Amino acid sequence: MIGLLQRVKSASVTVDGQVIGSAGQGLLVLVCAEKGDTEEQSEKLAKKVLAYRIFEDENGKMNKSLTDIGGDILIVSQFTLAAETSKGLRPSFTPAADPETGKKLYEHFVSKVKESGLRTETGEFGAYMQVALVNDGPVTIWLKC
Repeated sequence: MIGLLQRVKSASVTVDGQVIGSAGQGLLVLVCAEKGDTEEQSEKLAKKVLAYRIFEDENGKMNKSLTDIGGDILIVSQFTLAAETSKGLRPSFTPAADPETGKKLYEHFVSKVKESGLRTETGEFGAYMQVALVNDGPVTIWLKC
């Protein structure tokens, strides 16, 4: 499982002209399942996202997690994170999980994050989405579990 964390002041996801998910201060997380990924990896990624210390403490150091600050989280599926780009000028997406498995693992990830009690919103799996964000820092971290 791949997670691209973006520390945000705000973020939103729009489908067919309608905002379907948003977040205030917290994280926008783009999530991708790859071939061979499991629910265990999905759970590990969820735990890591919630505990990853990329928010500043009183000394300006990245020592606080999303859970520590009680931030929002907006989760958006993005299979293109699995792109193979080492050859040629066009990405290959063969490393990505098939849509059925990808959706299952994405939904499992979302359910595990929601267990945290933090305000959690999502995009729509498989939909054509527009994502807007105000990146804070900017801080963008790529995680793989």
